[in-house]
Order: sequence, then structure tokens, then C-alpha cells
Amino acid sequence: MPVDICSQPHNLHSSRSGTTDTLNSLSLSSVLPPTDSDLHHTKHNMNKLCRQVSIESPGPGAKNCVFNFFVPIEDTPALGARIRIVCAGACYRRRDRSNSITSMSSVSSDLSDYCPSVNSMSSPAHQGIREGSFFPGFEVAGVIEALGSDVTETTNCGLRIGQRVIVYPFDETPAGYAELLVVPDLKHIVPIPDSLPMEVAAMLPTGALLAMNAVFKAQAVVTQILAQRASSDQKKNCKILIVGTGGLALWAVRIASYHFALAGADNVDITVASLRDEGFRLATEIKNVSVVQWNECLYEPQLIERTKDVCGGAVDVVIDFGTTSRSLHRSMHCLSKGGVVLISEEVAEKLLPKFSRLSNEYQQEITPISNGTAEQLAELVELVASKKIEPPPHSVFPCEQAAEVIQKLCNSEIPGRAILRFHDIE
Repeated sequence: MPVDICSQPHNLHSSRSGTTDTLNSLSLSSVLPPTDSDLHHTKHNMNKLCRQVSIESPGPGAKNCVFNFFVPIEDTPALGARIRIVCAGACYRRRDRSNSITSMSSVSSDLSDYCPSVNSMSSPAHQGIREGSFFPGFEVAGVIEALGSDVTETTNCGLRIGQRVIVYPFDETPAGYAELLVVPDLKHIVPIPDSLPMEVAAMLPTGALLAMNAVFKAQAVVTQILAQRASSDQKKNCKILIVGTGGLALWAVRIASYHFALAGADNVDITVASLRDEGFRLATEIKNVSVVQWNECLYEPQLIERTKDVCGGAVDVVIDFGTTSRSLHRSMHCLSKGGVVLISEEVAEKLLPKFSRLSNEYQQEITPISNGTAEQLAELVELVASKKIEPPPHSVFPCEQAAEVIQKLCNSEIPGRAILRFHDIE
């Protein structure tokens, strides 16, 4: 079994026997790999170890969900690279979710469905159960520490040792909550400029990229709607409702504001439905965006009526980053006939079967949104690095404080995103 990072940071656990081997005089520096000059085009000693943090979905009282491992350092893939992780976005997955590249981000307004009543949850740490889905960490930024033995000047994709990069979350992405991460193909690595802070870069590969792809899908729907209205109701604006004021929604509203302004789409109105008081304040700071608060103390008809009043009627497109049936049901009642709701692919797995009949009855479409492409991620890097799109609020914590961070996230004590720092290179 693994060791709690807060109580026994220098123990190595054997998953087969369940016994504990103490590594005498083991320190963080002693388990790190050799220098860059020693690593390029060389095999690695599998006896060397690096630290890995496991963040599981919180158990009772949001405790005992963060553990520390020392794991063997993997060989650098022949055509890939090994990355020394500097920052990683704090996230974790519900225990009943399969492992996929879209992890739940550390967003206070998105955590309610992922921090249910602690009495209803049992911790795998207590049961001795451990599986890949409990090792998230797909939002990582770091530096290239080694390139594969078959990488040449003509096949290195312009990458070099020591370069600052982020990793596009490909299938079978390994855990990012380790000091080192191997990437099998250089096409999954996106370089970042020196002007982009590592903690900001770490937010881009999943949350921001998913938000960007959702905005692009929304634009396609908006373009089609406006074309249909061109002959009959040309002056009527197209209305977009973005649900949630966690990291995903805050990224989406920033990207949408920039994107539609750049396209000269002055006939698009954007409204944010805030799920929390703090999110309401954050959303109101964004220019040319209306905000409606979804106060859960109100009855559903009141919330729907309030939303339509702020939006000026039923909306045409909803980007719903909520994770519950209640959120989607409310979104559909705010949507016009023939409208489209965009939800993440992962949430769609759970919600689509429940709402297929209702969507047909309302003549509405529920469209799953994938995480986006590596090319979109490179574009997003340029937009954020050039400050054309400002990142949402975020806080940086040493990785040793991961347990405390998860506790604070579940209590909605951290605004925006939480970033874990593994190394300090800046």
C-alpha cells in the first residue's frame, strides 16, 4: 500500500506484498535522475526512483486521498522524450469513473458533484484498491530532460533538451503527478515560450483546451443560426449561455469574448450562469458579459425565469460545464426550440441516455465536446502567452501540500484553479 505523503514521505511500498521497505537516507535529490548531459541518448537505470503523488477522489472528510510513492524512472522512449514536471493542475476523478484524458479540474464551482456527502463515500485507500483512474494529472508543464535514442535533428520536431513544454493529453497518458513523465511520441509535446509562466501553461492542456473547443463548436452553431435568420430576422442577436464559473467556464467566457470580438460578431450575446457566490463576482469582472446567479435555494421555475430575463429570452446555445442532471435539465429549459447544448464527452456518457427522450420532445440537440486537438493547444498557447486571452484566477502550492489543497478545494476555499509545483526552475 502507498504511504500518506504527510506522514511517511520516505517509505517505499510494495503493491504485491503489502509490506513496507524503508529507504534509509533517501532524499528527494538522491532519487532524481542524472544531469541533462548524462541523459541524452542513454538508457536509464531502473533502480533509480522518482516521486509520484496520487490524488484520489476524497474519502470521508476529504482525508486520506493524497499519497506519495517512489516509482522507478522509466526509460526514455526511442522516438519520444522524458519531461521533468514543474507544475501540474490539481485534479482528481470520481471513483466510479473510467480512466480518460479529461480529468476533473480543481475548480471550486465544479466540485459539488465530485465532493458529495462524505458519509456516502468509502476510500479506496481504506480498501486496498488502487487503479489507474486514481492517478490523474493530465495538465502538466515542464522541461524536456531527455530525448529518445532514435531522435535526430531531422525528427526532433524542433524540440531540444531543456526546452519548456506542455503535453497534449493523448490516449494512455501516464500520470502527471510524478516528477518525471515519459511521452512516446514528440507530436504530443507542445513548446511554450519563456514569457508564459509554467503555472499558467499547466492549466492549458485539458481545461482551457476543452473550453476552447466548446467555443469553436458554439461558433459553428451560431454561424448556422445567423445564416438561417439572415432573410427573416436579421436584427435578432444569437444568445449563448455558459453554465458554471469554475475554471472551465471562466476559460470559456474569456475565449468566447475574444473569439467573437475578433470575428466581428457584434450580434452575439454571452451570459454566464454562476453556480457560486464567488463565481458570480469573478464573472462580473469580464467585460460585455451578462451574469445570472443560479441560487440553489430558489425553485427551478424561478431560476429558469430569472435566466431568461437576463438573457432577453430563451437562448440558442448552452455550453454547460455542470456535471449533474439538474444542471442539464435547467439548461434545456432555458434553451429555445431547435437549440443546442454542448457538454463534455465524459459527462455525456452519464447524461445522454437520461435526456435523449427530452431532447427529442423539445427538438433540441445535446452535443458532446471532445478535448480538442494538439493544433488548437498550440494556438491557445500563443493567445495566452501574448496576453490576448487572460487566464482565470489561480493559486500555486508546493506539491507537498497536495492533501491540504484537496481539502481546501472541497471546501471551496481556493478561487479558480489550484496548481501544484514540483520543481522551481524560474
